[in-house]
Amino acid sequence: MTTSHVSHILELPLFLDRNANEPLHRQLVTQLREAILQGSISAGTRLPSTRSLALLLHVSRTVTIAAYDELFAEGYIEGRHGSGTYVVEDLSLLKRSPFPSPAGPPRWLRSVEPLLLPRPVVPREAINFRPGTPDMQFFPERTWRELWRQLGHAVPPNAYGEPAGLLELRVEVAAYLGRARGIACQAEDIIITSGATQAVNLIVQATLVPGDTVALEEPGYPLARYAFRASGLHIVPIPVDDDGLDVSQLTNGEAAPYLVYVTPSHQYPLGSRLSSVRRVALLQWAEANDSLVIEDDYDGEFRFHAPPLPALASMDRAGRVVYIGTFSKVLMPGLRVGYLVATAPLRERIARLKRVLDYHVTWPTQYMLAAMLRDGHLERHIRRMRLHYAEKRRQLAEIFAPVASWARLCGLEAGMHVSLALHPALDAYEIAREASARDVYVPTLDEYYTGTPDRNGLLLGYGALDAQQICTGAQTLVELINEHI
Repeated sequence: MTTSHVSHILELPLFLDRNANEPLHRQLVTQLREAILQGSISAGTRLPSTRSLALLLHVSRTVTIAAYDELFAEGYIEGRHGSGTYVVEDLSLLKRSPFPSPAGPPRWLRSVEPLLLPRPVVPREAINFRPGTPDMQFFPERTWRELWRQLGHAVPPNAYGEPAGLLELRVEVAAYLGRARGIACQAEDIIITSGATQAVNLIVQATLVPGDTVALEEPGYPLARYAFRASGLHIVPIPVDDDGLDVSQLTNGEAAPYLVYVTPSHQYPLGSRLSSVRRVALLQWAEANDSLVIEDDYDGEFRFHAPPLPALASMDRAGRVVYIGTFSKVLMPGLRVGYLVATAPLRERIARLKRVLDYHVTWPTQYMLAAMLRDGHLERHIRRMRLHYAEKRRQLAEIFAPVASWARLCGLEAGMHVSLALHPALDAYEIAREASARDVYVPTLDEYYTGTPDRNGLLLGYGALDAQQICTGAQTLVELINEHI
């Protein structure tokens, strides 16, 4: 596809009205869809990158990513292997919905629209460094199948179970947290959730109202940020450095955030750990300002050469911390089972809220997880995977060592991902773009910011990749770095 085709797209009279009720990305979807259907953008035409289009329209890249995602879902555009985004060749295959499309949003559509995560189309055969996925090659399938044979038919008494979760599972989770994280809790302190994201949403809905202020790590976990935005909360980004959240940047008094969300074990996405000094300072700040801390123990199970630091919840003596954990990153993402640990007033409110929303997590799955914890299967699996991920981490460090003065790996102490801090002379976006043309997909750090990014870097999720994929993908990035030096 020639450059002129792309330029033609950039010359289209696209106009986004910031005063309209309709979200900006929806306006963009409507205009691009109509341009495609009317032939202003012909079949097979290459579209500009989300970044180029965002610069042209003077909008956030989140807007253009969300618009492209919707057009992908509707079948108007497609990603081509190492080449970019194109209008589909055969527009005749597109089917119009039988439901009428209103000219604007209806009067009753008043809630904050969920923002979509960046979701690039990655060919199946490509190497994808996107974080958050464990290595399924070592999933204990035989154990899982045997437990399913034994327990898959299990049903709770009276057809429904407790919204807080299966008692046997809560007993085992409490015992596990005592052994692994030093958290002194009982089964009654625990609520089983449909993953960590639901836990965050339940806490927010049970405690805050629209307009309340919350603090979030900057850069930080996108799903937490979107949960706060969807609830109409005011987000204050707090800088992160090599010691984790900069607690000194939290305001005090009436202006203090009602809630602070942190990932202290392996900060998402930079990978740093919240230092002992800052852990104490954060708890003191929370007590002094009557604020709540959500401790998302992201990747807390996978620690390598660094000694473990105590969980905030294990240090909390004032009931200011809600601890969140998940089985999804330990076993498999599709499991969608997590848990939270909270003090009496909050957990009772959350349990009532969960009863209204989805009642409880699937009962047979809870029975199986309880058995895995009780019989030691889960902790054996964690120990095995800790060694496995440590070897992947060692491999990455070895490959990037020759370019360490230009690209520094951060967050090597724990987890299934590392960040790659690039020298200011290097352009993270350009390296990511050129890597995708070579079948290596890697996210840039700017995707994880609430405000203006102040870091130049990439995120390397290695959990789901095998040794050969890590070697090929990392070597490709090193080659690109050397080409740009």
